[in-house]
Amino acid sequence: MMATIVEPTIFELSSPGRTGVTMPPPDVPTVDLPSKDLLRSELPLPELAEVDVVRHYTRLSKFNYSVDDGFYPLGSCTMKYNPKINEDTCRLPGYLFTHPLQPIETVQGNLVLMYELQEWLKEISGFAGVTLQPAAGAHGEFTGVLMMAAYHKQRGDTKRTKMLIPDAAHGTNPASAGMLGMSVVSIPSDERGNVDLKALEAACDDTVVGMMLTNPNTLGMFDEHIEQVVKLVKGCGGLMYGDGANLNALLGIVRPGDLGFDVMHFNLHKTFSVPHGGGGPGSGPVGVSERLLDFLPSPLVGIVEEGDDDIEPLYGFVTPKHSIGRMKAFHGHFGGGLVRAYTYIAMHGPDGLKDIAQYAVLNANYLQAKLRGIYTIPFDRICMHEFVAEGRFEGSDVRALDIAKRLMDYKFHPPTNYFPLIVHEALMIEPTETENKDTLDRFADALIKIAEEAKTQPDLLHNAPHTTPFGRMDEVKAARELVLCCWLPEGYDSEK
Repeated sequence: MMATIVEPTIFELSSPGRTGVTMPPPDVPTVDLPSKDLLRSELPLPELAEVDVVRHYTRLSKFNYSVDDGFYPLGSCTMKYNPKINEDTCRLPGYLFTHPLQPIETVQGNLVLMYELQEWLKEISGFAGVTLQPAAGAHGEFTGVLMMAAYHKQRGDTKRTKMLIPDAAHGTNPASAGMLGMSVVSIPSDERGNVDLKALEAACDDTVVGMMLTNPNTLGMFDEHIEQVVKLVKGCGGLMYGDGANLNALLGIVRPGDLGFDVMHFNLHKTFSVPHGGGGPGSGPVGVSERLLDFLPSPLVGIVEEGDDDIEPLYGFVTPKHSIGRMKAFHGHFGGGLVRAYTYIAMHGPDGLKDIAQYAVLNANYLQAKLRGIYTIPFDRICMHEFVAEGRFEGSDVRALDIAKRLMDYKFHPPTNYFPLIVHEALMIEPTETENKDTLDRFADALIKIAEEAKTQPDLLHNAPHTTPFGRMDEVKAARELVLCCWLPEGYDSEK
């Protein structure tokens, strides 16, 4: 097994007296430093030359893996390439140097962009209204569930406390409902990966708030009975929540609002190419049907003064009649998310958005076909944007985690592991539309070779990865024995 490379810390590279820059003598009057109480003379700041610092951080940066480096097949995450024009537009001075507390007359360009993005998302999804406030998908979920609860409460229907959630849903769905004190009822999947209609019918009664349905679901399956599902839930007075995490498969093909959904969050950091990962910036706008319009968070961007042939309309903020209130400071992740998503939609247009979905579905089905018969695919029918295979083989003790680690030796980021929970040793693979056939072939070939290794050289997988800067980590120990402080040089007294 390969020895782990130990990268020296910035402190270990330090050498007394070494400096990165030499300041010239001051040509202005000097002033005294702050009082000694504000200075920490004992702080062990490293002493380095500029070249040492640059090489150290450049070297560390090469340990990172990103979508600019290679294929990112994380199922359910839609880790697509982020076009660089998005970065240019969000750094335009008019967007970059504005402040959310400026008078609305001075930020009309920003407000126009937000208003048009709301309108575009409405058109794409088939909803009557959209808020851009939520900071991420899970935040959008919580916002949507709040509106569902407010709708029932406003009507005096307070006995509704039950949320129906399929077992192939995203894990954040029950968390969002649970945070509002709702009881969660899990609905099983049938043998084809759809919602089990008999189980759903048995759960539908006058205590149901609604159903949170991901469609396509985390198995990559479009529910073949979606119309019956919507009819059953609405028939008992419930609302339909659509988890929009997998919207990438539907763009330009079908609109969730037309299917009967009442509320849905969009993941701009998935479908609309806002950078995804590293803690942000996420963005989770929420669309609603006509019946939930009055409950949208406030404020929304709207036209506050109509224009005419000579005067442009004035854009500002409006508050819905029964608004659930503000969900985030200010108005959403403007430069980090909204400008990038606006650029992406504008660049593609209606036909381009449809192409996104078609190529995403084509790529997933191509990979599924390449791996069929080598990996077990428990729900083996035409998939949408992703599919789930089992990372285990008869007669071998190799697990999905071993396969994922071995993929790193083939220079591929692993797919999502162990989700959804209803598939044993799950490998959840989503290629997105941005990958070409050559990349998909190389990825499939790597998985086929690993399947053979699992049967003939299982220890090769148990000890993988072998070619990465760091070997296999002890994930259990890392989770249970957290190290939350920074490294300090030997002899440094932290109590000081």
